[in-house]
Amino acid sequence: MPYAYELIPEHELVSSSEASKVSKKFGVPVEKFPKILESDPQVKKIGAKPGQLVAIHREDPTGKYTYYRYVVRG
Repeated sequence: MPYAYELIPEHELVSSSEASKVSKKFGVPVEKFPKILESDPQVKKIGAKPGQLVAIHREDPTGKYTYYRYVVRG
């Protein structure tokens, strides 16, 4: 059985220039991405603040994926 920390996908803070590129790629303002709370333990761990974008890297048997979340207060 895997340890709990092995089940948590990697979270990475996205730079403002990279966030602009991601926003343009998907044709959506950064503020419209799915939200993640600043109180989330992984958000705290990487030091992300409200208004920033976080990349979440996941992997499953079908491949690797990157999801983006917009940090909000809470």
